[in-house]
Amino acid sequence: MVMPTFENREETHVMDSPIRVAIIIGSTREGRFGPTVARWFAEQAEGRDDMVVDVIDLAEIDLPAAYPKTFGPAVQSYLERLDAADAFVVVTPEYNHSFPAALKQAIDLGKRQWQAKPVAFVSYGGMSGGLRAVEHLRQVFAELHAVTMRDTVSFHNYPQQFDPSGQPRDAAGTGAAAKTALDQLAWWAVALRNARAERPYAA
Repeated sequence: MVMPTFENREETHVMDSPIRVAIIIGSTREGRFGPTVARWFAEQAEGRDDMVVDVIDLAEIDLPAAYPKTFGPAVQSYLERLDAADAFVVVTPEYNHSFPAALKQAIDLGKRQWQAKPVAFVSYGGMSGGLRAVEHLRQVFAELHAVTMRDTVSFHNYPQQFDPSGQPRDAAGTGAAAKTALDQLAWWAVALRNARAERPYAA
């Protein structure tokens, strides 16, 4: 499956246009499970009439390991994708009770691109389902003036939760959780997009 992007879309970015949702795959570790989770969630968002999706895989972007003084083409392109988004979904595992270092670097490279926009979380892990990583991410995004969604989608003991085709075994339960998260994200995305259009955000 080809991961969707905002490119070659005909919709104009106006008040009643579809919500542009950037889904960020936060793990870059070899053998990671993130693309499977992100692919499934992107399908849930793409199935809606009110959303278009851009899947940003951090493992496929040449972001610097150290924070640069000046941003090169890869970082500029990445920031443009963030800027184009009305809303974000962060797909994250849990590493040692928190989220991956590569994801922190990717978040820190942006600033105004996150401001006054909503962020939803899809997490996966062992017994905790990645929820401790999500709690740390909430603090980071609050500092960036983003709005995080109350309800998350989480997969506990994730290897057992997906079938060989990459679909959740509990299709009804996970589908309902995804719908709730996306409904909340859509509400905030429209409200905040309209607010930003009416008046610049006071950061």
